[in-house]
Amino acid sequence: MRTDDAVAHALRLAEEGADYLDVGGESSRPGAHELSEQEELDRVVPVIERIAAEVDVPISVDTYKPRVAAEGLASGARWVNDISGLEDGEMVRVIREADAGVVIMHMRGRPRTMQRDPQYDDVVQEVRGFLAERAARASEAGIERVVIDPGIGFGKTAAHNFEILRRLDELASLELPILVGPSRKSFLGSLPSALPPEQRLEGTLAAVAVAVLNGASIVRVHDVAETKRVVEVVEAIRRA
Repeated sequence: MRTDDAVAHALRLAEEGADYLDVGGESSRPGAHELSEQEELDRVVPVIERIAAEVDVPISVDTYKPRVAAEGLASGARWVNDISGLEDGEMVRVIREADAGVVIMHMRGRPRTMQRDPQYDDVVQEVRGFLAERAARASEAGIERVVIDPGIGFGKTAAHNFEILRRLDELASLELPILVGPSRKSFLGSLPSALPPEQRLEGTLAAVAVAVLNGASIVRVHDVAETKRVVEVVEAIRRA
């Protein structure tokens, strides 16, 4: 996606009511290969700079590379969305020194290899333990704004993903905001309907509703306007 297209898309999401805008340059789809640091910088920095100049919606830079995070934060991002879950100690330093927030995600392996027969004894408890340890690392380093993400679709089977959504309240005991990203993902296409990504809106909205009902504070989606309507209803039910 060209810079102009990426910026235009971000501005559309902001108009639809997005509370955050997540900017990433490297695909994290199953089987995706890594970009060089410079390639990623060339993709994300111009986009962040232009979005930050246009709207006041907080921006997160989606990367596990410390230099990309540092330059993204310097360009106007306020958060780092780290799919490696603070694997690199240098990333901790970058976030702390920028006084930024962090989304710590659980992933088994790397995008290129993560879907090769992922196995867990208890997926929810293993994810919870990982997130608890990495959140403690962030807190001990002085990072004050921490969000946890169980990593739907990252090194997990469809069954694992459905189980995480069903038992999401077990992560809520960590007393940290939870982000869930189910939008259009392949586990929704594993059902008998076997719908392609462009036809997974209803499945995404069902997953969002369950996630929010079970404790998610943030949902990462493609379809912002539709999702906001669903979340409004779910939150009314939770408050009733």
